[in-house]
Amino acid sequence: MKRYRKIIFVCENGTTRAPMAEAILKEYKLKYSVEIESRGLIVLFPEPLNQKVEAVLISNGINLTDKMSCQIELEDLVQDHLILTMEAAQKQKILEEYGQEAHADVEVLTELVGDELEILNPYGGTLQSYGLCYETLNKTIRKLVNLINEGE
Repeated sequence: MKRYRKIIFVCENGTTRAPMAEAILKEYKLKYSVEIESRGLIVLFPEPLNQKVEAVLISNGINLTDKMSCQIELEDLVQDHLILTMEAAQKQKILEEYGQEAHADVEVLTELVGDELEILNPYGGTLQSYGLCYETLNKTIRKLVNLINEGE
C-alpha cells in the first residue's frame, strides 16, 4: 500500500461509522505519521457525534470529544489522500459527484482490506448494534493498519 498524507473515512452524515473508524484508527500505532479524519456525504450543518457511538467509544476507552460532522469537499480529494467509504454506493456517489476532479484514491474500506461484507449502518438501532459495528470496524481497521505498516 502506498504512503498517504491523510486518510479520510466517509459515511452518510458523518456522525456514526466514519468518526468511529477515525477514532479506532487513531488508537493504533502506524509506521509513519498520517492525518486521520472523517467526513459525511450529506452534511447540511455540523452535528455532534451520535450519542450511541460516543457511548460505545467511551466503553472501549476511546474519547472523541467535541467531534462535529463535516461535509466531504473537493479539497479532501487530493493526490496523497486515501478516502475510505463504508459502502460501495458511497464510493460511487463521490466518483459521480467529483469525477475527474478527484485525485485521491477512493476505496471501500472492507474491499481494500479483503473483506466481503460492507460495514453495516447501526443508525437508529440498539446500543448493542452500535457495539457490533464497533467490533466489526475494529477488526477491519486492524487489517488496514497491517496494510499501512507493511506498505510501500
